[in-house]
Amino acid sequence: MRKVLSKYSLEIKALPIFLVLYLFTRLFRIMSLPLFTDEAIYTRWSQIARHDAAWRMISLTDGKQPSFIWAQMILIRFLDDPLLAGRLVSVGAGLVVTVGMYFLARELFKNKIVGLIAAFLYILFPMGLVYDRMALYDSMVAAFCVWTLYFHILLFKKKRLDIALIHGMILGGAVLTKTSGFLFIYMTPFLVLLTDFRKKLWKKELLRWASLVFVSVIFAYGYYSILRLSPFFHIIGDKNAVFVYPIAEWLEHPTRFVMGNLSGMGDWAFGYLSLPIIVFALLSFFIDRKKYIGEKILLFLWFFFPFLGLATFGKVLYPRFIFFMLLPIIILASYGLYLTLLRFQKSWMRMLIIFIAIAVFVRADFYILTNFATAPIPKADLYQYINGWPAGGGVNEIIRILSDEAKKGKIYVATEGTFGSLPTYAVEIYLWDNNNVEKEGIYPLPKTLPNNLFKKAMEMPTYFILNESYSPPALWPLEEIGVFQKGVGDHYMRLYKVSPRNET
Repeated sequence: MRKVLSKYSLEIKALPIFLVLYLFTRLFRIMSLPLFTDEAIYTRWSQIARHDAAWRMISLTDGKQPSFIWAQMILIRFLDDPLLAGRLVSVGAGLVVTVGMYFLARELFKNKIVGLIAAFLYILFPMGLVYDRMALYDSMVAAFCVWTLYFHILLFKKKRLDIALIHGMILGGAVLTKTSGFLFIYMTPFLVLLTDFRKKLWKKELLRWASLVFVSVIFAYGYYSILRLSPFFHIIGDKNAVFVYPIAEWLEHPTRFVMGNLSGMGDWAFGYLSLPIIVFALLSFFIDRKKYIGEKILLFLWFFFPFLGLATFGKVLYPRFIFFMLLPIIILASYGLYLTLLRFQKSWMRMLIIFIAIAVFVRADFYILTNFATAPIPKADLYQYINGWPAGGGVNEIIRILSDEAKKGKIYVATEGTFGSLPTYAVEIYLWDNNNVEKEGIYPLPKTLPNNLFKKAMEMPTYFILNESYSPPALWPLEEIGVFQKGVGDHYMRLYKVSPRNET
């Protein structure tokens, strides 16, 4: 026991510090960020799946794999706020990423300090901080990415059936989370970079490894085949075609959008990684060049292959799509930072280097936690999550007003939009079980007030929530109840009461 404690003394000392730091950064004011459109969709799906076993694969109706929905569905049983349940799923997934970063970096570079640096950098990584606090798929995808690569490496080195089976289960979880999980299968051949060609039996060992990989892949596809039980399975392919070009369509313009996509994705990657981290990642290749060459190239390819693939085939892109791709760069930077620190003996120099490495991260984290609307992160994410129309600024206030009104008697709530509409799903999430609330989504908005809305206004208090449009139709008889700004942008969510009078 003493030997074990001595062997892992560094990890034992670091564990409570890292755990407290991780939980503080992820849980501090976790509900301060308003409900985002996709969060609303996933949360509503989870609610439905929770209460109706026939709809456990409801996400397939929009071509989305269900594992995140299943996890959120379980937590909803124990929490009053269904959005908090989804965000806690991501908090848990981010913790899995943190642990995985340690094991992966340690396994690659045979150094526990490099592993601890990788875990520490991930805790501070602004992109991790953003997505580990949101009810989105991406932290779960990142968790499967890290652990898939870790078991890829273990399987390559140890070539054992038990590892292959575990590896297959993790791959299965990845493909049940998002289609990008299949990339982790397609990138398997890159593990050949770790081959020691000086061994006499290297061909035989490669063949044994390939056979075990085949077992893992069969296992993963077996998990994925569960989705074929749903009549909506085919929609996954249709949904993928929304975000990436099918081959036939791509062949019509194979290079037209590559440079533009690379430019945008490069800006997002640089904005989240920061210059110091990129420099340390590059230094990992130039300091001590002869060691771990295959491991470094493997990490780079684990980033570059999906990054270039997305740039080549991507049709609709968002920063969150590259989240899992940036994690190998964090590990490379961890090794580069470790090698740089070894070059200096004086403590103040080492502290200065560490400060340079994390200063940009810490500054961004501070704003993410305290004033997200002005955080120094890519503008695309600021627009999506806080300052633009997809953000949920005003949802909490409007739901509170409607809940108070429903206590007095029956009300009718109309919202702008149907499927994918933020206010429509917000009302469903928070007022679905309120018998005093009747609901309706309207899209597109007609020039004149719909007859059924007018009739409802004659019977009971009737409200209308406007989100995407800057103003309601001019001929609608509405009384403005509240206008709620989204972040620091020029987008608002508005609540109106329908006047029970004849239109003029």
